[in-house]
Amino acid sequence: MVFSSVVFLFRFLPLFFILYYLVPGRGKNIVLFLGSLFFYAWGEPVYVLLMLFSTVTDYFHGRLLGRFRGKGAAKAILLSSVLVNLTVLCFFKYADFLIQTINSAAGTSFPLLALPLPIGISFYTFQTMSYTIDVYRGEAKVQKNLLDFGVYVAMFPQLIAGPIVKYRDVESRLHNRKAGLEAVSRGMKRFCFGLAKKVLIANNVGELWVTVSEMSLREMSALTAWVGILAFAFQIYFDFSGYSDMAIGLGEMLGFRFPENFNYPYISASVTEFWRRWHISLGSWFREYVYIPLGGNRKGRARQLLNILVVWMLTGIWHGAGWSFLMWGLWFALALVLEKLFLGRLLAWLPKAVGLVYTMLVVLVGWVLFSLETPGQITGYLGVMAGMGGSLADADGFYLARQYGVLFLIAVAAATPLPGRVVGELRKSGTGAAIALYRFGEKVIPAVLLLLAIAGIVDASYNPFLYFRF
Repeated sequence: MVFSSVVFLFRFLPLFFILYYLVPGRGKNIVLFLGSLFFYAWGEPVYVLLMLFSTVTDYFHGRLLGRFRGKGAAKAILLSSVLVNLTVLCFFKYADFLIQTINSAAGTSFPLLALPLPIGISFYTFQTMSYTIDVYRGEAKVQKNLLDFGVYVAMFPQLIAGPIVKYRDVESRLHNRKAGLEAVSRGMKRFCFGLAKKVLIANNVGELWVTVSEMSLREMSALTAWVGILAFAFQIYFDFSGYSDMAIGLGEMLGFRFPENFNYPYISASVTEFWRRWHISLGSWFREYVYIPLGGNRKGRARQLLNILVVWMLTGIWHGAGWSFLMWGLWFALALVLEKLFLGRLLAWLPKAVGLVYTMLVVLVGWVLFSLETPGQITGYLGVMAGMGGSLADADGFYLARQYGVLFLIAVAAATPLPGRVVGELRKSGTGAAIALYRFGEKVIPAVLLLLAIAGIVDASYNPFLYFRF
């Protein structure tokens, strides 16, 4: 069940919130837990058992860690938790890829398992792992209530695509939270803006990317290729950040505060800055639980560069089982290593516009690696972008650029802090007209966007969510 669907918006969500707000006190956790299980089971009823297995496993590992904290057995218990989680994740996510690789290398024909990927397994597995690691470190208290821990793992707003929430960030609110009218209003507005980003921008530029990606590379011009990958860049940003906005908004309506996941990444002047702004919760997870334990930047430059390489290999693999994802991770590892060695200092010295163009070029090449599956497709598409295919421009390219030009301009503006700054200036202004305009827009714009998004959902034939496959 996706957020941008009629079933979710007009059936699940109203019924859930009616029950949630009517039930007093501790009963809210029961409603939230059962509602989250129903939400997940709508798409994958069998894999609810897998999520419950992860929940119960790490709940009891946490209890054991609390009992043996400071003793030698604690490390073995933590290792057990990590091994169980990674084994489940790797089996469902990478087993078929490994079998295919072995078959290809050895000329064998082992049958594939053909297991569908459990939705959200990469996200909730990282959440449960962070809990046991934090308990082991003494950075989180042991949760003794299985229902409360189940709410943390299964909470439907961020269950299937994040943000990845650390247990210690929501620990106090699992059993003591309030969602006042102001928080509910703020959450509803955030949800409306996220839904609009997803439906009105991501879906429409996504259709353009589908059109371009299905064209023959032999007949594609460089202009068409650039228009296509720009469309994908906007699609994945507004798709994923829109979903994160909806998740954060729903969290506020429930009384939770989830971490921000995006901070205008396309205004970055370096790749290092880009990854501080993109999928922030995942970057934070890898930094805290992989990069720093490996030594971070504390053991010399060579070790730091090796740690970056390891983290980005794992980041690529986390996104999916395929060589293209590994190549994607290594591509960004290369850019980050070069910035650590010398490029970062050079970019800081050059005009910011140079850094913006450089970063966008690196990111767009990365999106080619991310969006296409085979090395042939990737090298062919990059070749066309570089002008080594057919013509530099053709009628198709100019047509697509004109057809989607206004949408691209809207996407560019929405991907920057400019709209927020305009709103902020209106709010701070002392003039009556500016204040009146701000108050009018604050009430009307979210409602208009919601209506337009609903119309788009009802009319749409293209409404995917890219991060469901991760």
